Amino acid sequence: MYSDPECVDLRNKMSEVFGIEKDCIIMTNGSDEVLNFAFMAFADQENPLVFPDITYGFYPVFADLNHIPYKEIPLNDNMEIDVKDYIGINKTIVIANPNAPTGLLLDTDKIEEIVKSNPNNVVIIDEAYIDFGGKSAIDLIKKYDNLLVVGTFSKSRSMAGARLGFGFGSKELIKDINTIKYSTNPYNVSRMASMAGITALDENQVYMDNCKIIIENRRWTEEELVKLGFDVIPSSANFLFARSKKIDGEQLYLKLKEKGILIRHFTKERIKDYNRITIGTLDQMKIFINSTKKILEEVK
Repeated sequence: MYSDPECVDLRNKMSEVFGIEKDCIIMTNGSDEVLNFAFMAFADQENPLVFPDITYGFYPVFADLNHIPYKEIPLNDNMEIDVKDYIGINKTIVIANPNAPTGLLLDTDKIEEIVKSNPNNVVIIDEAYIDFGGKSAIDLIKKYDNLLVVGTFSKSRSMAGARLGFGFGSKELIKDINTIKYSTNPYNVSRMASMAGITALDENQVYMDNCKIIIENRRWTEEELVKLGFDVIPSSANFLFARSKKIDGEQLYLKLKEKGILIRHFTKERIKDYNRITIGTLDQMKIFINSTKKILEEVK
């Protein structure tokens, strides 16, 4: 038997956990798929995309794939999204919140300003990391019919390999996205992924408690990096974005890699001095900090 294209049981459980009508929910093969569907449904030559210049790297990829023009709006000097840049812009807006790779968070009142000021365009809020310290904007979909909130089971629910994502929006928005889905990939969520998602939601508190551990380990790691002289951007995600005046980003990345420790380095000019450091167990973070100390001693 094929998987259920409507994911009825899973959407019923999502509705129960998140307090959203099931007709306002779509389940997808990872959050990347709902983003791609949304780009196809809500952006075109007359409704180009806008998103920050430093953000999730797949936004321009999906835009190019679907021949959609886009504009990148620079973050400010503090690596923050300036809400004024998006007020009344009258284009299809995509914002990762918390942003990646910076980890910085926009409050929901600022999200609402953006959504309210662009009533004729869809605003997509990508909340892949929201459970690590932010407040979701999902309640706003009950107030605004032009808001799509995207999420994933990959991060806070530890199911990256299952490929399970979702979108919350008005019934009309979800209906439009489903039109794209049924035209391209109707059986997009496997039976196993769907059952795993239901089980994860049954044990939701286990995952939310794990997020609290990640937050504590993030706080400890940030404090230790600051002691080592790093500039660390305050994060609401499961990673830190940091740079050191003692060593450039690529050099630190390569030297840690030699020691079997992987962090993420970006070559984009504005952020090439930074590295993104994913937060793991406390023991893993201690190994990372101790290895970084040794590397800084070596380069000194």
